[in-house]
Amino acid sequence: MHFLRRLSQMIDALNDRIGVAIRWLALFMVLVGAISAVVRYFARSQQWTLNLTPATEMQWYFFSIIFLLGAAYGLNHNVHVRVDVMYERYSAKTQAWIDLVGTLVFLIPFSLMMLWVSYPAVSNSWQIREQSPDPGGLPRYPIKILILVSFILLVLQAVSQLVKQVDVIRGNRAKVILDEDETEVHV
Repeated sequence: MHFLRRLSQMIDALNDRIGVAIRWLALFMVLVGAISAVVRYFARSQQWTLNLTPATEMQWYFFSIIFLLGAAYGLNHNVHVRVDVMYERYSAKTQAWIDLVGTLVFLIPFSLMMLWVSYPAVSNSWQIREQSPDPGGLPRYPIKILILVSFILLVLQAVSQLVKQVDVIRGNRAKVILDEDETEVHV
């Protein structure tokens, strides 16, 4: 079990580093959007015609990176969307059981299915070096690889979550949650 706990910590650390990086991407995405808007309105006032398609697509790419790579980070920090009517009222052990079953029955099979279904489309995109259909658009194939990367990270994080859930169920560890300032609170 020590090996699995160490593996869990390494997976958590990887997704935390990715989480820090995507925070910066959110800032860049906003900056690209703001600069594009200013340039577009300035160009219109000067009656210039500019192709801002690359900037627009760059924003889409940043959003895609944030969304795709942020999924595992969100799972690690328990900030994903959860429909829980009763969940918060249950003990830490019961919550761990619910999370364990959900991870084994839904998360891991879904992520593996998405890898299997997405691989041919991503592979094809790389083979043909898919480009944007818009004039001056960016290549599409590099961003599509992140679909596979995101589900691999999600499967890895699911394994990490399983280790932590089993620890809570066995009584070896209190459930760890993060409060608003990201300090650990044990329950």
